[in-house]
Amino acid sequence: MDPRNYLYRDGALDPDGARILAARHLSPHDDGELYLQYRATESFYFDDGRLKQADYSTDSGFGLRGVSGETTAFSHANEISAAAIDRAAATLSLLDPSAQGPATAPRRTNTHLYTDGDPLSAVPFAKKVALCQEIEAAARARDPRIDQVAVSLAGSWAVVEIVRPDGFVATDIRPLVRLNCQIVMKDGDRRESGSSGFGGRHLYDRLFDRDAWNTMLDEAVHQADTNMRAEAAPAGEMQIALGSGWCGVLLHEAVGHGLEGDFNRKGTSAFSGKIGQRVAAPGVTVVDEGSIADRRGSLTIDDEGTPTGRTVLIEDGILKGYMQDRLNARLMGVEPTGNGRRQSYAHAPMPRMTNTFMLGGNDDPDELVSRVKDGIYAKSFGGGQVDIVSGKFVFGCTEAYRVKNGRILHPVKGATLIGDGPTVLTRVSGIGNDMALDKGVGMCGKGGQSVPAGVGQPTLLIDALTVGGTEAA
Repeated sequence: MDPRNYLYRDGALDPDGARILAARHLSPHDDGELYLQYRATESFYFDDGRLKQADYSTDSGFGLRGVSGETTAFSHANEISAAAIDRAAATLSLLDPSAQGPATAPRRTNTHLYTDGDPLSAVPFAKKVALCQEIEAAARARDPRIDQVAVSLAGSWAVVEIVRPDGFVATDIRPLVRLNCQIVMKDGDRRESGSSGFGGRHLYDRLFDRDAWNTMLDEAVHQADTNMRAEAAPAGEMQIALGSGWCGVLLHEAVGHGLEGDFNRKGTSAFSGKIGQRVAAPGVTVVDEGSIADRRGSLTIDDEGTPTGRTVLIEDGILKGYMQDRLNARLMGVEPTGNGRRQSYAHAPMPRMTNTFMLGGNDDPDELVSRVKDGIYAKSFGGGQVDIVSGKFVFGCTEAYRVKNGRILHPVKGATLIGDGPTVLTRVSGIGNDMALDKGVGMCGKGGQSVPAGVGQPTLLIDALTVGGTEAA
């Protein structure tokens, strides 16, 4: 079956009709598109030896956006039909006609970064439940202190089509899967947790790989066991070593959002107006790359039809550019970078990260930790709060260790890292040669919208960062 059949139905809308409607309603404006989407999602939650929840849903609809100058008119509906699109077009009457004609269409691409296959229909319901059950049993067998195991499996399959007034049409088929496990250990009155997961834009078969999910369990159990042995975290300003991979979530939140085009066009980012200036220590190079095959944050095309690619944001400490959607790129006089993203057809696009990470350096990771005279080695983060404009953040560590005179002493709990992204970048004094991306579980929130995203970094040494804890350093 042609996936586009999920978008077009006889008597409602066909591809030629979509192009005619887009031309009729959007040609008078600077930019815009008709965005069509069908999406199927499912999730399983296995806890306490039982399947506690299983959900399956489908939804479809369109978003119609017109742009004139800095003003956007957007409307949407969960009915894909010519009549509904005509009704939605009434919103566009609020816009002034374009003074310079429609913007140029995105360039085309033949690249396919992920399979067109539908992960949901490829594996029977019973087999998915059996996987969750097997993982739960394997987790409990690892340690008698394990008191609770929760396994979650989730997948989605989406068909999107972007139709512009100039006749440009782009289609993308997007799979996404994820497997997570959370472990709770109990010893007397003490209870501690650990979690791990992995996924990406591929089919479920990779999640069924026994070695892969056993590695996930090892990580979750290790984290819970580590926290069972943890002592109270110190407080004060000290040296920090950050682990590779998932610790890039701090970079994503504290720095990445400040490098998105809308904040910089409006002058509200700490990085506004600093292209060509030093904003980080020498050796720090940060990129956003949406074109990595099968990655959770990757897209063949963004939600405006622009092919994704590799955007260098900071190179050797010098600010080189921002992540751009079409609107902000046009107003700033630069090219879009393939970062126009939206949560669904019911949301207008905005500049968003894809896979954002810091490149590796030349330092040995163990040697970097050995340079910590009095501080913390943070290997994993949990929740945090970030002021996107200033980059000020508070991040809680889910796995961290006390380090003195270059020796790792013991795990600590209750440690939070407090600071601001722009300052932290200038305090990087060591960059490991072990750059890694996360395992494929990240979500990014901005402006009320959530989209899947990837993060990454090498082991880093930060000269000084404030640690919130319960004990004096």
